[in-house]
Amino acid sequence: MTTATAAPPGTTGTGRRPFLSGWRWHAVMLIAAGAVAAIVSAVGLKVIKSVHWPAFPSSNVSYALTTAGQVVAIAILLLAVVLHRTGRYPKAVNPLAWLGISGFTTVTLGMPLGATKLYLWGISVDQQFRTEYLTRLTDSWHLQDMTYKGLPPYYPAGWFWLGGRYASFTGQPGWEAFKPWSIISLAVAATIGMALWIRMLRTDRAIAAGLAVTTLTIMQAGDEPYGACLILVGVPMLIVMLHGLRSGSIPAIVASGLFLGVSACFYTLFTGLFAMAAVLMAVYLAIQAWISLSNKAIENLGRKRQLTRIALRLIGMAAVSGVLALAVWAPYLWHRMRGSASSGGTAEHYLPARGSTLPLPMFHWSLVGALTFVGFCWLILRFRQRSVALALGITLVACYLFCILSMVATAGGSTLLAFRLEPLIIAILGAAGVFGFAELAVAAVARAGDMRLLIGALGAAAAIAVAQGIPAHLNDEITLAYTDTDGYGVRADDREPGAEAYFPKIDREILMQTHRPRHESVVLTTDGGFLSLYPYWGFQGITSHYSNPLAQYDLRAAAIERWSKATSSQDLLHQLNVARWTPPNVFLFRQSADGYTMQLAKDVYPNDPNVKRYTVTFPTSLFDDPQFTKTTFGPFVLIVRK
Repeated sequence: MTTATAAPPGTTGTGRRPFLSGWRWHAVMLIAAGAVAAIVSAVGLKVIKSVHWPAFPSSNVSYALTTAGQVVAIAILLLAVVLHRTGRYPKAVNPLAWLGISGFTTVTLGMPLGATKLYLWGISVDQQFRTEYLTRLTDSWHLQDMTYKGLPPYYPAGWFWLGGRYASFTGQPGWEAFKPWSIISLAVAATIGMALWIRMLRTDRAIAAGLAVTTLTIMQAGDEPYGACLILVGVPMLIVMLHGLRSGSIPAIVASGLFLGVSACFYTLFTGLFAMAAVLMAVYLAIQAWISLSNKAIENLGRKRQLTRIALRLIGMAAVSGVLALAVWAPYLWHRMRGSASSGGTAEHYLPARGSTLPLPMFHWSLVGALTFVGFCWLILRFRQRSVALALGITLVACYLFCILSMVATAGGSTLLAFRLEPLIIAILGAAGVFGFAELAVAAVARAGDMRLLIGALGAAAAIAVAQGIPAHLNDEITLAYTDTDGYGVRADDREPGAEAYFPKIDREILMQTHRPRHESVVLTTDGGFLSLYPYWGFQGITSHYSNPLAQYDLRAAAIERWSKATSSQDLLHQLNVARWTPPNVFLFRQSADGYTMQLAKDVYPNDPNVKRYTVTFPTSLFDDPQFTKTTFGPFVLIVRK
C-alpha cells in the first residue's frame, strides 16, 4: 500500500521548482516595477502637459498642486502599509507601493516644471553639456563624443544613450526630451529601489525607507538625474552586495556585478565609490573571518579557505561589472591603448567651498538633520547585529574616506570631486534614520502602550513636511528652467526671450547654405546653447572641464587664437586647411565694434571659480573672401564656408 505525500514547499508535484521562482521571480518583479513606473510617469507627464499652467516663479498654483499630488502619493503608500499590516489584499501591496512612489517622483518634479519644456537649471550651468550629450545621442545611436567629431565618448554614455532612444521613439528633439526622460528615469529608478527594499525587509519599513531615500535624493541630486538614479537603486543594492560577499549567493554576486556595470555606464564617480565600498565590505568580512577562526588546529586552512572565497566573490562581481562597463568604455579605452594624443582634460580641477569640508547633515537643525542624526546613531549601535546597518555603515565610511582622499589630492593639483557624494551620504543616513525611528517606535509602544496610530500619523506628517519643501529647495533650479530660452525660441515665463531666440533661424540658414545634414557640419562657436539644441559637431567645447581629453582642448584653443591673428583671408583658409583636426565649415560669432568675438575658457584651478573667460576677436576682414558667406541675426553673425 502506498501513501501520497505532499510536494515540498516551493516545488511542483513532480518535486521541481516552478520556473518563475527564486531569483527569476525577483527579476520579473523588478522588471514589472520598472514598467509600472514608466507607464505611470509617462501618463502623468502627459496629463500635466495637456494643461496650460502659470509659470512657477510667478504663481503658487503649481506649488499647491505639487503638494496635493505628493499627499495623494504618500496616502497610496500608507494604504499599502495598512494592507500589509492587516494582511488584507496582499497581492495589492506591491503594485500600490510602485504606484505611490512613481507618482510621488513624477508629481514632485513634473508639476513645478509643468509650464516649461526645460528641466532643472534649464540649458545653463552643467545642464548645457548634458543636454548637448542627449542631443548627440538622439541624432545617432552610435557611441560618440558629445562635441568633437570622430572621437569616442569620455563621459559615460549609458543614461544619455537610453535617453536618446526615448527621444527617437517619441519623436522629440533631444533638448525637449531631456525633461521627461529625466523624470521618467528617476521614477523608474525610485520604483526599482522600492521593489528592492520590499524584497529584503519588512514591507512597512521598506516602504518608509524607499520614500525617505526618494525624497532626499530628489531634493539633493534631482538636477543630476543619472547620478540620482544610481543613488535610488544603489542604496538598497548595497545590502545585496554585502549578502553576495558574505554568503556566496550566485544571484546576489551577479546582481551586484550588473549594478556596478550599469553604474560604470552611467557615472564614473559613483562607480568608484560603490567599488570602494565593496572592497571595504570584503576586507571587513575577511578580518571577521580571520578573528573567528581561532582554533589552532584548523586556523591556517580555515582562514585561507574563507579569505579565498571572499576574494573570489569580489572578483566575480568585478568580472561581471567589467564586461558590462566595456559596452560604453571600450571605444575610449581602445583609443587610449592605441596611443591617441590627449591633453587639456581638466575634469578633476574643481574644488568648491563645500568640497573642502566633510558633509555632516546629521548636525543640521531640520527634519532631515533629525532623521540623519538618528540614522547615524543607529548605524553605530547596530552594525554588529544588522546586515543592513553593516552594509550602509561601511559605505558611509567609504564616502568619508573618499572625501578625505579628495582633500589630500588637492596637494597634488587635482581632486576626486568628492563633494558630489553629499546626496549619497544623506540618502544612506536617511534610510538608516527610518530604521532607527522604527526601533524607537517599537520601544515606545512597549513602554507606553499602543501608540501605533500616533507614530504613523507623525511619520506621515514628517514625510509630507519634507516633501512639500522640495520645490522651495530647488527654487533656483526651477526658475532657470523658466527664464532660459528653449529650442523654440520661447521663455516659459512669457517674458522677452534672450538672444538664443535667433537659434532656430540660424539653424535653418545653416541647413539652407550647406545643403548637408547637421551631423556633417563642424561649428566654431562658444555659444554652447546652440550645440545643446542642434546636433552639429563643435570645434571647441564649453570648457576644458567638460571636454574629452582626446580632443586636446588646450591645443585647439591655441589654434583658434592663431586663426584670429591670420594676416589675410587666404592665410586663414590655409591654416584651416592644414589643421590637425576637422576644421569648422560654420562660424557663429558675436558682433562687436572690434570685430567678430567668441569667448574661450582657461582652467585656473586651484582658484574658485576654476575658469577664467577671455575673448578672442576675429577681424571682419578675414571673412571677406568669396569662400565665406555672412549672415547677421541680432547680436550674432553666421559665417558659412562654401
